[in-house]
Amino acid sequence: MTDKKDTENNVTESPWSEWRSVTPARLALGRAGAGMPTDEVLRFGWAHAMARDAIQAALDVPKLEAALRAQGWTVAHVHSRATDRTTYLRRPDLGRVIDPDEIAKLRAAPIQRSDICIVIGDGLSSLAVDRHAAPLLAALKPLLADELKRAPVVIATQARVALADEIAELLQAKLSIMLIGERPGLSSPDSLGIYITHAPFRGRNDAGRNCISNVRPEGLSYAAAAFKLAWLVREALTRRLTGVDLKDESDLALLAGNANAVRLPPSR
Repeated sequence: MTDKKDTENNVTESPWSEWRSVTPARLALGRAGAGMPTDEVLRFGWAHAMARDAIQAALDVPKLEAALRAQGWTVAHVHSRATDRTTYLRRPDLGRVIDPDEIAKLRAAPIQRSDICIVIGDGLSSLAVDRHAAPLLAALKPLLADELKRAPVVIATQARVALADEIAELLQAKLSIMLIGERPGLSSPDSLGIYITHAPFRGRNDAGRNCISNVRPEGLSYAAAAFKLAWLVREALTRRLTGVDLKDESDLALLAGNANAVRLPPSR
């Protein structure tokens, strides 16, 4: 392959430029002299600004709570010991622990000894949570068996993944599901991650979790993510394990045409 020259804009196109039609990744950018073309420099600056905004923006908790209640979920909210965004970014350890004043609130929750506890944490991208948490739970809800005991959906601010362990332990849940904004990339400022942990407790390590990543329309669709999540939850409750001991084989069910067949086991 040889470089193509756009003489009008003084840009030399990359011979791999056709690949850009199938990925948002920054590849085959071409060049203007020894540097990047001006439009690519501007796109990079815009993407960088989007990533920074996703990290710094506060989650609109009332808006999310209203959307979840409209779907029929019971909702509670807590915050971590990180008192503000700056502290959250500088002290990851504080984002993994519930503020002491919030503990009594969870202990007074109407449902204890639940099967599953869903936590929605702002994480490093409140933009991801704002856009995708409610649509994902709407897709998940029809896959949950009616007999399954569900703790209130907990919206947690200044939250890290491990915060779900302590919340689920306080609610005496068998399984925690953390939906959380992932660290923004330059082409994906709004990716939602999901972490599933059986027998959660404060101090659980990451080897005990299963993860579903990049939930958003441009990545893993809501329907596909909900199916994968329901499959993992069902297997986790049945086998009583998650993490490195639970291999995700939900794709086999999809290939077999069983996309609508996942149901969770009733409470035992």
